[in-house]
Amino acid sequence: MQRLLEESGLTSSHEPIYLMLVSILLEDHYHLGGRLERLATEKDDTFRLSTDSGNHLVKVSPPDEAEAVVDLQTAAMRYLESTAPQLPVQRVKLTADGDDNVTLTLKDGRTRVLRVFDFVDGPVLARTNPDAEQLAKVGEMLGLIDVALRTFTHPADRRGLAWDIRHFHQLTELVEHTPVPEHRQLARAVFQLFEEAVVPRLSDLETQVIHGDFSPYNVVVDPKSDRFVTGVIDFGDTMRSAVIFDPAVPMANLLGRTPDQPWQEACAFAAGYQRERPIKASELPLLPVAALARLTLRALLTNWRAERAPERREYLLDHAKDDWINIERSLTVNLDDVIAHLAEAHDGHS
Repeated sequence: MQRLLEESGLTSSHEPIYLMLVSILLEDHYHLGGRLERLATEKDDTFRLSTDSGNHLVKVSPPDEAEAVVDLQTAAMRYLESTAPQLPVQRVKLTADGDDNVTLTLKDGRTRVLRVFDFVDGPVLARTNPDAEQLAKVGEMLGLIDVALRTFTHPADRRGLAWDIRHFHQLTELVEHTPVPEHRQLARAVFQLFEEAVVPRLSDLETQVIHGDFSPYNVVVDPKSDRFVTGVIDFGDTMRSAVIFDPAVPMANLLGRTPDQPWQEACAFAAGYQRERPIKASELPLLPVAALARLTLRALLTNWRAERAPERREYLLDHAKDDWINIERSLTVNLDDVIAHLAEAHDGHS
C-alpha cells in the first residue's frame, strides 16, 4: 500500500510554488503576461492566467510526480487532438520554442514540470442538475474518448496509481484510518464484494489507456447546447487499466444523488457510454461493484490524506463530503437489479 501511495504522489506535502516564479517562467518561455490566480487542487499547483487575449490554465506538477508520467498525460491529450480533433479535449499550449512544457529543477534536485493549457470556460457537471439524456451525452463523450484512445500507447502508461480501481483490494489498511465505526463497516462490505466479483477476473479484463478521472469536476458543460459537453479536462490520472474502470469513476460520482433511486443517474450515464463503447457482456456485472469500490476508495483516501496534507484538507473534504451517505444508499439496492438495468441498455447498443 505504501509503495502505491508514494508512486501516486499522495504521501507527501510540498511547499506551494511562488507566484512570482510562475509569472517569470510564463513570460520567459511562453511570452505570456497577466493576472495569476491560484486554484485549489488535489496535489499539483494550478493557476488561472488572465491575459488581454484570453485565459489559460497553468499547472505545475508535484515534485514527486515522475517527468515520464507528466509526459504520458500530455501525450494522451496530443494524441486525441490529432486523432479525434472534434472532441472538446483541453489543448496543451506550446512554449515559444515549440516544447510541451518547461522543467524546473528544485534545490534538492527534484524536478517539477510547468504546462499551459487552454482555459475551458463554463460550469463543470458537478455544479449542474443534468437530466437523464444529458447524463447519457456525458457517457457518450467518455465512450468516444475511450474509442479514440484504444490504440494509444506510452512508455509510462503502466504507472502505479492508487486511484486505479484494480488496486482497490490492496488498500484495505485504509479502513484503520477511518474514525467512524459505521463507515468502516460499509468499507468492509464493499471490499468483500470486490474480492468476490472483481479480483478473480482482474487478469482477463479488457485493458487500454483510459482517462482515469472522468469525474463531474472534469467535465465542462453548457445546458443550452445540444452537445451538452463542451470540455474535457484534467488527464492527471491517465493510465493503462481495465476499460470498465473508466465509466466506473463517473458512475461512482453519480451514486446516491437521487436518494430514492441511488443508481438512477449512474445508469443513465452508463447507457450513454455504451452507445459509443459497448461493454463486454461478461464484464458488465462487474461495473456496479467497480463504481462502489471507486466511491469507497475516495472516502477512505480523503480521510487519510486530510490528516497528512492539512493545506488541502478543505478541498479534499468538500469533494467527498457525501461519500459515505451515498455508499450506504447504494448498498441498499440489490446489485442484480442494477446489473439487469445495465444489461437492458447493453442489449440495445451491442
